[in-house]
Amino acid sequence: MSTPTGAGEAPVDVPVVAAQPAGPGKGLGATAARGAAVTLTGQGLRIVVQVVGVVVLSRLLSPADYGLLAMTTAVVGVADIFRDMGLSSAAVQARTLSRGQRANLFWLNSGIGLLLSLVVFAGAPLLALVYSRPELVDVTRVLCWTFLLNGLATQYRADMLRSLRFTRLAVVDVLAPVTGLAVGIAAATQGAGVFALVVQQLTQYTVVLVALAVAAGWFPGRPDRSAPMGGLLRFGWQLVGSQLVGYAGNNVDSLTIGIRFGAEPLGLYNRAFQLLMTPLNQIRGPITQVGLPLLSRMQDDRARLGSALVRGQAALGLTLMLGLGVLAGAAVPATALLLGDQWQAAAPLLALLAVAGAFQSLGLVSYWAYLSLGMTGPLLKYSFIQAAVRVVLVLAGSTVGVVGVAAGYAAAPVIGVGLSYWWLGRYVDLPLRALYAGAARSTAVTLVAGAATAGVAWWAADLPAVLTLLLCMLAGVATAGLVAALWPQVRTDLRGTVQVVRSALTGRGRTR
Repeated sequence: MSTPTGAGEAPVDVPVVAAQPAGPGKGLGATAARGAAVTLTGQGLRIVVQVVGVVVLSRLLSPADYGLLAMTTAVVGVADIFRDMGLSSAAVQARTLSRGQRANLFWLNSGIGLLLSLVVFAGAPLLALVYSRPELVDVTRVLCWTFLLNGLATQYRADMLRSLRFTRLAVVDVLAPVTGLAVGIAAATQGAGVFALVVQQLTQYTVVLVALAVAAGWFPGRPDRSAPMGGLLRFGWQLVGSQLVGYAGNNVDSLTIGIRFGAEPLGLYNRAFQLLMTPLNQIRGPITQVGLPLLSRMQDDRARLGSALVRGQAALGLTLMLGLGVLAGAAVPATALLLGDQWQAAAPLLALLAVAGAFQSLGLVSYWAYLSLGMTGPLLKYSFIQAAVRVVLVLAGSTVGVVGVAAGYAAAPVIGVGLSYWWLGRYVDLPLRALYAGAARSTAVTLVAGAATAGVAWWAADLPAVLTLLLCMLAGVATAGLVAALWPQVRTDLRGTVQVVRSALTGRGRTR
């Protein structure tokens, strides 16, 4: 097992933040609850912005416009992993972080971001050649500067996470997409086509950088050669490896569709993917950014950490997983309402991607454990297994078309949940039996609720989409409630989930 980042390396100067394990009492739980409340409020607003953007821009732009952007981001997005180099997570997870180390991390991320922008700019013609779409040259050469902007912002975000300044982060994370969407809509109404989406992203990254720098309130200063960087860089390199492998597995679907089927089918797939995964990641990402620094403080108390992971899994299962199961059953009216008639072919894709998102959410628990314990080595090894499974299933599914690709993408995390828990158990002693049992209960509740929702969607197909969707949601909630009433262990999970949500909403929490 890898040792936690920074273990055995004393910082040269005074630590900016010392992430010491929290002692007994209510401090850590209260911090977690306040952080969750603020972060989830911010992400709720971001999801509203995202949905508005999907509804509006899908009516101003064509599937081919989205397909062109997806072709670009599926390939050059890999550069963003190298831009971060895993150093933001290394900074958050480290027990101590000196000002010299922080400055060095800033300049490393910024320099890498600049280098990647230049490399992608120069390589734009090659990307256009891969897809046989000359217009990708200009799209890529404008979009590539997001790497520099993101590199400059990386350590500002990491510092605010490390110091648990969740309110400021939430403000930034709402302000940026609102501004980007406004600029994107304005450009789309002027006939900018795919460049409306490009300008939207550039604007968002620029606002993030400026707002984070102002909110963080520090200047990086000169690099410090005397600051020990070995532990941080080892953590980062291993995490980059796992993220790179995971990225390849996660994007094999878009690459396969773009190369085999073209821009318009990829645009349909991309809209279904973005409609689902972007809001979902806006929930899962902040949950992780709140939880990681708090779980990292429990790394020396495995019983406490295991209990927190089990409770977190139950909360994910009865909120995100259940909601995605209901969405899978209601994919047809949801697509009609949110995207419009020209996107109806995306409905089966949305349903399958909802299944993928549901099981990915359960697998998030393993990711938390790896990072909070500094176990990036085992995480890297598992990432190869996970990516191999996904690539095989997606390529096999592609033989029957775009829907087959989505089915392969969905099957991979279904298999991967149990596999990820087993792999984790090879390296650390955690309550795996409780995690397996909790995953089984959440899956059973989701399947029953999703089946009931699909039945209602079929029965009410001739009604207006908004009414059908409302009936589907009521059916899903009612069915899940009935299962909880009949299954005592699910009732226990539900009570724990309600306590977690109530603590977040009230800003009060407790630790065990």
